[in-house]
Amino acid sequence: MCTVCGCGAGEVNIGGAGRSKSARPKEGPTRAWKAATPGHEHAPEAQPAHQDASHIHADHQHLHFGAGPAHAHAPGLSQTQMVKIERDILGKNDACAEANRRQLAARGIFALNLVSSPGSGKTTLLVRTLTELAGRVPAAVIEGDQQTEFDAERIRATGVPALQINTGKGCHLDADMVGRALAQMQLADDSLLLIENVGNLVCPAAFDLGEAHKVAILSVTEGEDKPLKYPDMFAAADLMLLNKVDLLPHLTFDVERAIRYARRVNPDIEVIRTSSTSGEGIGEWLAWLERGMTKARAARAVTTQPA
Repeated sequence: MCTVCGCGAGEVNIGGAGRSKSARPKEGPTRAWKAATPGHEHAPEAQPAHQDASHIHADHQHLHFGAGPAHAHAPGLSQTQMVKIERDILGKNDACAEANRRQLAARGIFALNLVSSPGSGKTTLLVRTLTELAGRVPAAVIEGDQQTEFDAERIRATGVPALQINTGKGCHLDADMVGRALAQMQLADDSLLLIENVGNLVCPAAFDLGEAHKVAILSVTEGEDKPLKYPDMFAAADLMLLNKVDLLPHLTFDVERAIRYARRVNPDIEVIRTSSTSGEGIGEWLAWLERGMTKARAARAVTTQPA
């Protein structure tokens, strides 16, 4: 059971090898964002520890379970208890994530954590990306899903190795899962590792996997208000891929509003408009990847130079 998000971890299966363990979530600092709305301020610290964090605003019938120090609600647990549990879980995860990050950095591997809601086009974009990069850079993929190996099979069809992690009832990957996956993979030095997280715009925001960057993928079929509805994810991401832009002529999606909302949450977030179908933005996305790989290789070269 992941106490941070309330999901049941179930049986984790990594690479189909039959090694199943309960998911062990992770520790670590998490970037969070909260809108400062005039006339709508909360003082969660003033609530007694035993008091439920939800409340109703008389003016607009607003049930809000995100108040209180834990910014969440769990039946039977006070806000103080929830904060302690979350710190313990995220602390363990972050230690594991740092170990993953050191391992990857020592080998010049540029690792990305791709996060989005289901149906955003992550896997199709990965397939297009890997097809474009074929023969140029060594690459590998870790696929995260609750069940099935469908996405890993699609990646392998490109000739790129992919390892599947099935999380069972778990709704996100954690650093321990990724660390165990890395132990099974034969990654090349100075390569690209793409981690496709479970489709979920909530829980993956809190769990560092040891990646260099989180990349949030927002499809134009979803709605431009997603960055404000799920702010922690967009606050944690360094890049937003605004995907499926070839469909814009058929939609009422407001591109500039979506970008404005994302930058209201995270002023530093980069944005690239992409389409796996038309190829729009793919060159810009590949250039972004190549800059990251160059930086990772340069950092490795510095650390491996004799003193």
